Amino acid sequence: MTESTQLAHASPESAHQAPRHRMLENDRASQALGITVLQADPGHARIRMSIREDMTNGFDIAHGGMIFSLADTCFAMACNHPELDEGTITVAAGADINFLRSAHLGDDLVAESHQVAQAGRSGVYDVTITRGEELIGVFRGRSRTVPTPGKK
Repeated sequence: MTESTQLAHASPESAHQAPRHRMLENDRASQALGITVLQADPGHARIRMSIREDMTNGFDIAHGGMIFSLADTCFAMACNHPELDEGTITVAAGADINFLRSAHLGDDLVAESHQVAQAGRSGVYDVTITRGEELIGVFRGRSRTVPTPGKK
């Protein structure tokens, strides 16, 4: 079991040791990226991912899609309550990212997301991606709350 899988499936006894978010329990993409949960609260999330060799591009730097995926996962966690709502989910209506610095093999990146605005079923969230104290990228996500697929 990977570290992210262990965190996503934390038992109630270990919940005080490892933050969790129910959305990640079946998120195979985030598990494959090795994303670990550092903090999961309504409207706010913090996660970590280490850059592996298979995450680098032809220039030997982290592929932008990997960094976008880290930010997008953090955004999704902040949009959806850690214990989830059985009747609705919140999904991305759109997002963009500004890459400010390159990330490299072995870098530990931390993404932190917080809600900026909420109006009805629409929201805006900002995510920062850092390496230590160094800002790597800034992501802005626009969300929309919709009925849970398959629920009426």
